Amino acid sequence: MEKGENELKESLTGYKEKVAPITKGTLTWDKELIFVGRTQRGYEIDYDADIQWGCAPTESLLLSLAACMGIDMVSFLQKMRSKLTSFKLDIAGERNPTPPQSYKSIEMVLHIAGENVNPKQVEKAIALSQEKYCSVYHSLRKDLKVMVKYFINEGAQ
Repeated sequence: MEKGENELKESLTGYKEKVAPITKGTLTWDKELIFVGRTQRGYEIDYDADIQWGCAPTESLLLSLAACMGIDMVSFLQKMRSKLTSFKLDIAGERNPTPPQSYKSIEMVLHIAGENVNPKQVEKAIALSQEKYCSVYHSLRKDLKVMVKYFINEGAQ
């Protein structure tokens, strides 16, 4: 293992130790089919079946996956000495047409800009997130196909 990989492995030791073994939340019915979700830390997410006053639960699921993997990947790339200037993750999910209308595939497109960012590092960050660290990814159905593409814009803001 080369020096950079040793440093990455060392810096990942204890990664996510702050994660509580039990996560709690509260969902409160507001009116009609509108609900307010509150995390154990007090953050709120509005849900609405008609998608007028809040997001749909399935949108929240996609964004939770994007956030989990995004946090992992930015953290890993920074530890690999990439100097990121921007990171954007577009996510789209295709759902089955019949109930329960679960997602059958998800596609993520990463737009990464910065210095010292190379495809090998990005692929390693994706693999670490998917194979080991992203708890949302590992909480999804095993038959769900998740594809990740990326574009690197070296040195761009």
